[in-house]
Amino acid sequence: MQDFGAELKRRRTSVGMSLTGLAAAVHFTKGYLSKVENGKARVNRELAKACDEALDAKGELLALVAERGMSARRNAGGIVGLPDGGRFFVGRETELEALSALLLDPDDARVGVVHGMAGAGKTTLAVAAARRVERAFPDGCLFFDLRGHTPGATELSPGEALGRLLRLLDVSAGQLPADEDGLANLVRDQLRGRRMILVLDNVRSADQVRAIVPGETPSRILVTSRGRLPALDDAWHFPVDVLPLEDAVRLLRSVAGEHAPADDSVATELVRHCGRLPLAIRIVAARFVAGGWTATRLRDRLADEKTRLGTLDDGERSVATAFAVSYDSLPGDQRRLLGLLALHPATTAEIAAVEALTGLGPGEADRLVDRLHDAHLVVRDERGYVELHDLMRMFASTHALPGLAPDDREVAVSRLVDHALTTTLAADELAEPYRFRPDTGLPASSTVPFADADGALAWLTAQWPMLAEIVDSAFRHGLHDRCWQLAFVLRAFFFREKLFEPWIRTHERALEAARATGDLSATGMILNNLGMAHIESGRVDEAIRFHQQAQECFAQARDDRGAIDALSSLAWARLYRGEAEATLTDLTTVLDVYRRTGRTRNVVIALRGIALASTALDRFPEALSSAREAVELAQLPVDRAMSVNGEAWVRFRAGQWDDAERCYRLAAELADDAGSEYERARALTGLGNTAAGRGDHQAAARWWAEAAAYRVTLDPTVLGEAAYRNSLAVAE
Repeated sequence: MQDFGAELKRRRTSVGMSLTGLAAAVHFTKGYLSKVENGKARVNRELAKACDEALDAKGELLALVAERGMSARRNAGGIVGLPDGGRFFVGRETELEALSALLLDPDDARVGVVHGMAGAGKTTLAVAAARRVERAFPDGCLFFDLRGHTPGATELSPGEALGRLLRLLDVSAGQLPADEDGLANLVRDQLRGRRMILVLDNVRSADQVRAIVPGETPSRILVTSRGRLPALDDAWHFPVDVLPLEDAVRLLRSVAGEHAPADDSVATELVRHCGRLPLAIRIVAARFVAGGWTATRLRDRLADEKTRLGTLDDGERSVATAFAVSYDSLPGDQRRLLGLLALHPATTAEIAAVEALTGLGPGEADRLVDRLHDAHLVVRDERGYVELHDLMRMFASTHALPGLAPDDREVAVSRLVDHALTTTLAADELAEPYRFRPDTGLPASSTVPFADADGALAWLTAQWPMLAEIVDSAFRHGLHDRCWQLAFVLRAFFFREKLFEPWIRTHERALEAARATGDLSATGMILNNLGMAHIESGRVDEAIRFHQQAQECFAQARDDRGAIDALSSLAWARLYRGEAEATLTDLTTVLDVYRRTGRTRNVVIALRGIALASTALDRFPEALSSAREAVELAQLPVDRAMSVNGEAWVRFRAGQWDDAERCYRLAAELADDAGSEYERARALTGLGNTAAGRGDHQAAARWWAEAAAYRVTLDPTVLGEAAYRNSLAVAE
């Protein structure tokens, strides 16, 4: 490589120019120029350009400075323009290790996309990874903010980004091509053979950076974006999620320092309300540092969904503003979808529910969901679920939903409620095929996410909290028939799983809805279900009141079917209040009607009640006869388990220890097959009671301990096995 000073002197003397004359021409001192020519002073571009013009070197002198500067920069380790990573890079150890390894892997693609929702900490992670591996890239580590999601800023065009990169690579403005293709070619040429890291931050689209992607080079480009940028086919993709709970608390404490809440439970609540989103956590921590807030007051403000997003704004940073930048760039159909998703009562929705909300077919709904997924406004998983982050859902409620026409919102809710009802009906028909269900007038669902009873129960187990909220939503939107119908259909599942609180809550709302319609039969059915819920939860007097009100409604409606069901339920309630004779009388009447009308499952239920009432009266032969018939007629696995448990109780009370043990063992197996923890715990308790009755207290303790391991409550008010077990405990 030629030396600039020597070449300068050669050219000066060849044209007969003195140092004094050159100094006058370039406006630098004679002494400084002498040092330059002798290699004792550093040459900058301004001097090189002035000397080149004064000696008419046609750019050859200037080129020597650029080449020398590039060589010197390489030898010195290159430019490191990465921003400060900050003092509070917390957690992400696993992600940092993985991202660093990808940057160093020679077999991996040269371009990586670090993507995640707004405020997830993508830039912080990317910079930390680049800093960790910078020694492996001696020609420099550069950082460019392409302003793709910067509020109030215009994003850099591909040409602007290429130009800025080239100027940092010591290409003068005069050497920059005028067109984008020329700039891209020059970038690829400049990066050829160099080992550099380019962090291209805040990228909106693949087009913004596609031209920067180099050809053959050992350099690496790390792109951060709120979008997944799937169009960058050759890139590897690195998703960044919210922080794990423990790391989220660590971040809060790191930023807030001595001002952080002392109470770990309060700190945990705070980061939960922040959705474990780093941006939100930093804003909350900054509020503690600024002062004026107690931890509990700030927690309460964040707990209120009406004030949460407003609290996550410190004047310079705002979660809502960060989300708004992504939202504002959406086309109208995607904005509508985000707004409609806010109407779904859960943060996670099945794709079929999304189709119902939007009124769109599967293909179009999928397309819109994919676009929101790519923008990290929703998350779509392989199971077909669409999920909104808690804070994004609040943003959608306050920013996207109000922009929709009222009619659009109301029709969407109606479609969602109808979808929930038809799917729940389909699940209930598989799980409880012999149960009465009201006529909804809706066509059967053509596609459901389950194929058999087990699948239907699994679906109900996963979806019942959302379905319970839809009951309430239907009422609030004036869909009163759908409200009570959905609650009624859910009752069988709530009974099976002993979910008394949602059972009662949904039916109290359904009762308001049924009364609002003026439908006496519907009102009676909901009252009867409420009575059953109170029986099962041990509130017998309240149950009797509900059943009596149900009888009155059915009588006024001249609904014979409803009236006999209410009499049956009332008889059971009287049994638990100790009125066994009245129970026998009423259930005998009920049994005759059920036999005559062919309602086999109700026959089984009545027989079980007669067996229990007869046992309470020490009429064991009659009790055993009814219990055995109930076992023989039981149609469903769970009904068979209940009936065998009933027979076991009769035999236990009759002192038939061997037969009681045999029946309880069988009931435990049947309950296990049916997936009923309640009936299995009941059978195990009965086995413990039987062992205790024989005097084998060690075996009894083992059975009772196994029963207690199940997360069910066996109420002694309605369950003989539990009452007997409690009597032994009191005696001990």
